[in-house]
Amino acid sequence: MKRLLFSAYDMNVGGIETSLLTLLNTLVDKEYEITLVLEKKQGVFLNELDSRIQVLQYTPCEYKLIPLRKAINLGKRIWFSLRYKNKFDFAASYATYSRMGSFVARTASMHNALWVHSDYMEVYKKDIAKIQHFFDTLKCEEFTHIILVSKASYQSFYRVYPELEDKLICMGNLMNYHKIERLANKEVALENKHVYTFLTVGRHSEEEKRLTRAIEASEKLKNDGFSFQVWFVGGGKDTQMYKKMVEQKGLQEYIKFFGIQKNPYPYFKKADAILVTSDYEGYPVIFQEAFVLNKPIITTDVSDAKLDIEGRFGKVVIKEVDEIYEAMKQFITQGYEIKEKFAPEEYNREMIERLENVIEHKNEV
Repeated sequence: MKRLLFSAYDMNVGGIETSLLTLLNTLVDKEYEITLVLEKKQGVFLNELDSRIQVLQYTPCEYKLIPLRKAINLGKRIWFSLRYKNKFDFAASYATYSRMGSFVARTASMHNALWVHSDYMEVYKKDIAKIQHFFDTLKCEEFTHIILVSKASYQSFYRVYPELEDKLICMGNLMNYHKIERLANKEVALENKHVYTFLTVGRHSEEEKRLTRAIEASEKLKNDGFSFQVWFVGGGKDTQMYKKMVEQKGLQEYIKFFGIQKNPYPYFKKADAILVTSDYEGYPVIFQEAFVLNKPIITTDVSDAKLDIEGRFGKVVIKEVDEIYEAMKQFITQGYEIKEKFAPEEYNREMIERLENVIEHKNEV
């Protein structure tokens, strides 16, 4: 039985964590022995991990006194290396930004991978020096493989590191479509569901998600006399700012906040369309969830949206309030007919095959 190690930050609700949960539970069923190393051994998804998965914690020291911090972290690295160096057949750093995760994966196996979940050309506003500093800090060149979750992020990474082309693999996230369909049937209490409803799901971080665009587009729709609602499922550092903005604009009857939901899928089922207003994404898990639950999508031009959404599962717009407003107005007045049926079984089968080729040292990826 092959031994696999994955590292991440924690198992709280989020797109990366949702994908990791599905991935690990799928692999353990294929009789791999799996260890998960977390910076913070916390999060609601911990209880959903298969009991056969061993969970360890490796928390770097964050003391402000630099010499003491460096000494303690050196000791932690030495201890981990002595115990786990090259003890695994394959290791992966799943949370891209985690320096701990990078060290753990590179140490635990000579055959390893760095997962890249965002388009860092967008994250760093095309500042090549900042992108290089970020990935050089993670020592990306020392990984056997670099896995990118979208064609857009693949192309962006290649522009910065063309010399690493042989290491690059484009591989989408697995989806637990049976779980999504089952959980969507759970009941949630919703009032006044008599109007066209848009759903946003995700972390409330304005820098990335730009949910102020949804609020400003909603204000324009309200001023034009449209009846509708936008549901905000999620939370984060900018939640209070969004709530204050909604109150100032008098949009309390149009925009509803439901907080972080371990199970957001009943909201998908009851909503009419999905709304994504981000500046950048890796590959939004919400796209896949919408595919499975047959919900049309309005999204800004992020990740592979032009390839996967436009003309098939919804509408792609430029990153401006007026364009989002026009698309929302079109959906309210005309609806949207999804043009094709998504086949999650076939999609998962292809992604699992690619991943097993990586794990098993095969070239057909």
